[in-house]
Amino acid sequence: MFEARVQKLYSAIGRRGMTGAVVNAGPTLTYLTGLHFHLMERPVVVVFVPGRNPTIILPKLEERKLEQLSYDMRAYTYDDNPKGWAKVFKDGLDGCGLHGARVGVEPGQMRLLEYNYLREAANAEYLDGSELFADLRAVKDADEITRMRKAVQIAENALEATLPMVKIGVSEKEIAGELFIQLMRHGSDGELPFSPIIAAGPNGANPHATPTERQLAAGDLLIVDWGAAYDGYAADLTRTFAIGEIDAKAREIHTVVQQANEAGRKAGRPGIACAEVDQAARQVIEDAGYGQFFTHRTGHGIGMECHENPYIHGQNNELLIEGNAYTIEPGIYLAGENGVRIEDDVVVTADGAESLSTMSREIRVLG
Repeated sequence: MFEARVQKLYSAIGRRGMTGAVVNAGPTLTYLTGLHFHLMERPVVVVFVPGRNPTIILPKLEERKLEQLSYDMRAYTYDDNPKGWAKVFKDGLDGCGLHGARVGVEPGQMRLLEYNYLREAANAEYLDGSELFADLRAVKDADEITRMRKAVQIAENALEATLPMVKIGVSEKEIAGELFIQLMRHGSDGELPFSPIIAAGPNGANPHATPTERQLAAGDLLIVDWGAAYDGYAADLTRTFAIGEIDAKAREIHTVVQQANEAGRKAGRPGIACAEVDQAARQVIEDAGYGQFFTHRTGHGIGMECHENPYIHGQNNELLIEGNAYTIEPGIYLAGENGVRIEDDVVVTADGAESLSTMSREIRVLG
């Protein structure tokens, strides 16, 4: 599997007129090698040049991880004294043919730390490789979809286990803490895709609210935006609940968002533009008179990262293809009142789109 992914990268490098690519610790490195490294003060990079074995530069203490590799790789290790790291980078890159070359890197992942060592070791032109790597990871294979489906199942089961403690008088922070525990108990990877968003009443009008000490009150709408990870793949879901009896307006906006979510999920298929999927969901909210209160894109790609290609917004004319995975998450946010968001994870199939998430989207009364 990993050898095939490297060959896919090599083909993409050639199509884009580049000589090679460099990745540092993060999801793409794991995607291409199966190895897991986290960003830290010790840099880890892998250099990929078609026709040559990949080269990895890493700390000596991480060397044993290379025993997991399924293909040959040249390895250069360094000790804990940073004064010697530049020489190790130079030794490693000398055999890669990068001098004067065009090399793709991930601008959202590559730090100044790695970039400076690379630039000093090889006088190459380091380019924005966003599209190179997006093309590489945007189409999920059956194994990746299986892992994503498992992450969704873990997330849904964890929330169901949390809901019995959700009632009037419980704080947003208390719910977030219990949800975290349940995610671990139900099998999530230790590193979550993001910290859960628990936002009730007026706090729900902020799409990226942080859990507070505010206690749930009768009449609140409660947004729960949470995720899990399984074997490196993410789930990102949102449901909105009623705390006790809610008024007619709160019920109305929940119904509108639920309908927008359904329209967005149904719109996905091979050959349709991301912008059309966005518009399918957005039109429902605009027709109901709440267009100005839907303040963000309809969705984003999901996989090894919670946010990746393709992005579902009104200016993205990229066409969906089978294997693309993304979220559908329309919302309505009324400042000083309430907010609603309903989010599902979707995978494009041969003739449509499948939602990996199955938890009810109907309004549920808690508390």
